[in-house]
Amino acid sequence: MDAKFIKSKTEKKKSQQADPYISAIAGALFGLCLLIATFGAIVGDGKISDAILGAWVFGWMLVGIYILFALKVASQWEKAVVLRLGKFEKLAGPGAFWIVPVIDNTPTWIDHRVMVTPFAAQKTLTKDTVPVDVDAVLFWVVWDAEKAALEVENYRAAVDWAAQTALRDIIGRMELANILIGRSIIDKELQQVIDERTTPWGVTVQSVEIRDIVIPQDLEDAMSRQAQAERERQARVILGESEKQIADSFAEASKAYQNNPTALHLRAMNMLFEGLKEKGALVIVPSSAVDTMNLGGLSGIVSMAQNNLPEKDR
Repeated sequence: MDAKFIKSKTEKKKSQQADPYISAIAGALFGLCLLIATFGAIVGDGKISDAILGAWVFGWMLVGIYILFALKVASQWEKAVVLRLGKFEKLAGPGAFWIVPVIDNTPTWIDHRVMVTPFAAQKTLTKDTVPVDVDAVLFWVVWDAEKAALEVENYRAAVDWAAQTALRDIIGRMELANILIGRSIIDKELQQVIDERTTPWGVTVQSVEIRDIVIPQDLEDAMSRQAQAERERQARVILGESEKQIADSFAEASKAYQNNPTALHLRAMNMLFEGLKEKGALVIVPSSAVDTMNLGGLSGIVSMAQNNLPEKDR
């Protein structure tokens, strides 16, 4: 994450927190007081002395100004830090509450909802000196508004920086292979490290999730080729194991025909028959097999039988 971007973002948040927090209800009541003062001045003009009219208008304006700066309204998820003469006085909210103008002020409003902070570590070297870019998301919540306001200048920016430095530290202590396959381990370790750093600020980390890990393109190509070579090696190993199993099956089957020539002849004749069933098939049989199985006489008998068949059965 760019340092200038974070700095400008931090300054913007600080300026927003320094602005006075005037509620819409206080503004409406202030406007109502002005209307009452104006209406009384118009109705009493010429009927009441100017001193009384001036006191009427001044009194209602004073009440309106007091309401405008004394009445505050905090949303359901907010708490306001009230300082009295610069010292911590109380936490106010949610809902409407009153302060003493000039003496009290509310410089900080704490949001108690779950906050989502994206952060990143760019071009960070791993333990085996590989530059990687890692993007992550941090889910955290303020559990102690007093500590968040008093113990750290800007708790949002502090949580952001703590998460980023913790991520860089963890990446630097791990090798690339462990980072790629151990995202859940990194998530748990990041949560523990960030939570230890933010607990004194009244902030607790609920979870950390790694979104993306980007490695250099040339290294990615090399890893892809390595994975492809590994898959090819496994395929060849599986093929070799299959050939070995087939050879063992043939060796086991040959033992059944070793001392039984008749069974061997029947098996050979069956194989020859299966081959001749296909139309246009050409089967080349060794002469030794012909003599052994008496295939010559058998072929003659078959041929004679086919010649004796009627024309319609051929």
